[in-house]
Amino acid sequence: MKTLGKFLLGLLVLVGAIFLFLRTPDTDPVEMRAKYAGEPSQFVELPNGLNVHLRDEGPRDAQPIILLHGSNADLLTWNPWVERLADQYRIIRYDSAGHGLTGATPDGTYELSTYVETVDQVADALGLEQFILGGNSMGGGHSLAYALAHPERVQGLILVDAGGPPSLKKPEDDEGGNIGFTIAQTPGIRELMKHITPRSLVEKSFRQSVSNEAIVTEEAVDRYWEMLRYPGNRAATIARFGQTREPFTEEQMAGLTMPSLIIWGDQDALIPLAAGEWLDTHLPNSQLVVFENIGHLPMEEAPDNSVNAVTTWMNEAGLGEASVDEATSAE
Repeated sequence: MKTLGKFLLGLLVLVGAIFLFLRTPDTDPVEMRAKYAGEPSQFVELPNGLNVHLRDEGPRDAQPIILLHGSNADLLTWNPWVERLADQYRIIRYDSAGHGLTGATPDGTYELSTYVETVDQVADALGLEQFILGGNSMGGGHSLAYALAHPERVQGLILVDAGGPPSLKKPEDDEGGNIGFTIAQTPGIRELMKHITPRSLVEKSFRQSVSNEAIVTEEAVDRYWEMLRYPGNRAATIARFGQTREPFTEEQMAGLTMPSLIIWGDQDALIPLAAGEWLDTHLPNSQLVVFENIGHLPMEEAPDNSVNAVTTWMNEAGLGEASVDEATSAE
């Protein structure tokens, strides 16, 4: 028994040493704000308790567009679009709950209703009555959910490799997969992500998400890795991936009559093109634009072509010339 006790004690010490060696601590919020929240960033206190990291750029009397990022991304994923659109349109983007510099929700919950409520409160804080709403991946799903809840406020939808449709993956679509999302969906193992998140894991997950790997720069990987480790974000990721989400139905999509632009990369390994085709079939006023040899992030992988698709669609839909009253930006 003494020998067994010594063995177990030694094993415990070894496991503890390995854990301490592999452990990746949270990033420092002050350092992260200094690095990623320069001009024109602002932090807006919302009624739901979130202190949202937000950027509001472009002419205040121009057509407003709110852009929502995808899972484990942040508002900077939209930089290529903002650089090309902010001279014509008012572009608003923010870090969603459990992401970027916004961080955790006060109550630690990440239901779909939380994200819908946040869109509404951001729009209210900026004085927006109506706006175009766009989103990538998770943000696309949140855009659809918001449009279902508040169709009177949404002038148009921009859905970029959006989440929400029924799973339409074929067996061959799972080849390769995405290691980060796989771990986040695996009970038990995903709990380790609160403490052990190597940079190499983040880089591999990023590379598996795109086709144009030129965007996988050292700077971009550092940002994803550091933002994931912002206090509360890893626990939020585990909470989100532990939820069961019901896909949208054909009947729900049929009720969204506002103009909708669907942008998809034909090499998307996370959400296959079939999901975009499903949306195009069931949204009554939609247009589908597919980019060849592009993955899950067309706004970064093909910025010029995707922006051209947006501006062409807006002009054709009569959205480009719309304006709003001068709104007061949040301090």
